[in-house]
Amino acid sequence: MRDTDSEDWLRLSLTPGMGPAHTCRLLAAFGTPAQVLAASQASLARHVPDKLAQALKQGPDPEKLARSLAWLDIPENRLLTLADSDYPASLLEISDPPPVLYAKGQVGLLGGASLGVVGSRNATPQGVQNAEAFSRDLSQRGWCIVSGLALGIDTAAHRGGLSGPGSTIAVVGTGLDIVYPARNHALAHQIAAEGLIISEFALGTPGRAGNFPRRNRIISGLARGVLVVEAALQSGSLITAREAAEQGREVFAIPGSIHSTLSKGCHQLIKHGAKLVETAADILEELGAAPAPAVLRPTAKNPAAPADAAEASLLAALGHDPLDIDSLVTRANLTPDRVYAMLLTLELTGQVAKLPGGRYQRLA
Repeated sequence: MRDTDSEDWLRLSLTPGMGPAHTCRLLAAFGTPAQVLAASQASLARHVPDKLAQALKQGPDPEKLARSLAWLDIPENRLLTLADSDYPASLLEISDPPPVLYAKGQVGLLGGASLGVVGSRNATPQGVQNAEAFSRDLSQRGWCIVSGLALGIDTAAHRGGLSGPGSTIAVVGTGLDIVYPARNHALAHQIAAEGLIISEFALGTPGRAGNFPRRNRIISGLARGVLVVEAALQSGSLITAREAAEQGREVFAIPGSIHSTLSKGCHQLIKHGAKLVETAADILEELGAAPAPAVLRPTAKNPAAPADAAEASLLAALGHDPLDIDSLVTRANLTPDRVYAMLLTLELTGQVAKLPGGRYQRLA
């Protein structure tokens, strides 16, 4: 909803070249956005580069300003600023809090206990199940799940969060009038209706690569801790974990197979002090919340029991690491035709998943 100061904040934030550091420097010097905008170019140039001082006097693109003001007239839309009582207090603790946040949905979620859940866009089936199961369990206990609306782990985390009263917050790297990736269009609309979507980026901002590391500091800044579910060594999720550690947040990681590239990032975090977790109770214990009884470990959704002893034996031979068909035939001491037939049954009942490269993985 628009208030009397929103236009001044928008004029300031939409000025080309204005970032958090320059904004905070000018606010410290002049007081309010209105006072910054009223200052002379010479006065502004004492605190920011001449080019930026000139841009402030010229003002933002009128079309962008009008578009943003029209967006604020929609009831579920908000512009949260550093001077707003609803601005999340946790973000004020980080070194470069965003001066403005565009918000769509349930702004009250910013004041509750939250946990960041991040991981690979190219997640394994087990990783997706783990992310959704952890997030669902924590949301049922009142924790809000914060993630980045990316494919893979982020998507699963949001779905898990939406399944409980804790709900979810999506922090995106685009303007709120753009859904990126487009495949999450329906999920984004559900989060806007039942949770909250926020961004520091102006309307119309596309999904540029440099936006996402900046988004990550907000994910970790909002949360009391960050859980990394799956991550390669060069994953952006490790950036979020590093931001969390620098911000004084707890970092958690789920271990995986020593042969999986998507486990190596988590293992590196654990080596450097992240807490290894197997259940949501491990996270709650570290954050000072008593775990509720009967905490569920991440499992396949309504997994079926093996139909016979042969299928149980095949599952035992498969183990919990991804395995190619030739190795599985050797381990199980069965014919390839028999193994393929049993794997098809186990896949249809949700007990194994087929991975790229002709490998199979047992689901927990």
